[in-house]
Amino acid sequence: MARIGYFSNGPEGSLVSSHVAAATQRLGILLAYRPGVIAAPLAAPVAEGLNARALDLGFLGDSGFLFLAAKGAPVKLIAVSRQNPDTIALLVPKDSPVKSIQDLKGKKVAYWPGAWSQQLTLRALEKTGLPTDYVQFVKLMPIDAAVALPNGAIDAFPVWEPYISQQVVHNGARRIITARNLMPGLSSVAAYAPSVGAKREAIADFLVRQQKARAWVESHKDVYADQWAKKAGLDRDVARHWIGQAGMTIDAVDKQAVADYQGTSDFLTQTGALPNRFDVSKIVDTSFTQVLEAKGQPTRQSASR
Repeated sequence: MARIGYFSNGPEGSLVSSHVAAATQRLGILLAYRPGVIAAPLAAPVAEGLNARALDLGFLGDSGFLFLAAKGAPVKLIAVSRQNPDTIALLVPKDSPVKSIQDLKGKKVAYWPGAWSQQLTLRALEKTGLPTDYVQFVKLMPIDAAVALPNGAIDAFPVWEPYISQQVVHNGARRIITARNLMPGLSSVAAYAPSVGAKREAIADFLVRQQKARAWVESHKDVYADQWAKKAGLDRDVARHWIGQAGMTIDAVDKQAVADYQGTSDFLTQTGALPNRFDVSKIVDTSFTQVLEAKGQPTRQSASR
């Protein structure tokens, strides 16, 4: 049995994980093969579970995984989760005069250290040749920033889903920048290193099931969104807005993924979130590449973007 941790309010939620069993030809239902899926609302419990040997697999953002690996935790990157880069964005209120990053001079922009929110804003400033102090950074967790933006306490909110869809659907917020051509925005399929060998068959089987589940979601977006909304307690329109453009895939760790992770690691070092440069190649495991590439799913090029 492989023990798998995921975000209870994220795209790896129990509905996708449950469909993993139904989508396989090898075993028909989740009850026949119970992967031991464990839900956590935040990344920290998943990271702690991997580090404490309580989990065999965990789904984490790129920075969360890098923080864990850099501490010396016994983890390996065995696959990556990709999504539409437009589902990571810098939002402004609907009536805001701000149209571009240049218009944010001296404005209050939410961020969380090392998270996609900080990465997106700093990379946008860098690309346009603007200094890091061009905006006034306000340290806020996404859940707090989601309240602060419509209330006028901040001027811009860089964030990911489902926060984007909540702000767009309920408050009419606008995207002025997305991660497209700015940052990879990858998520990690991380494994407890000793489990890679000890539970290889179960892990490989789960990865293939997850690929098929992702492919099923792409062809049943509204059906999945409606079910997921009920499970997560979200508004149906919010779920449909997100899932309709999510374009999520599970891919092998290729050379581009390694380069992307190294770039993110170097960014975290540059901002001081990581104390020293970290060599990502030390924690990459490509032994599941053949399995992931052999079992059909929409490729990241053909998936909805």
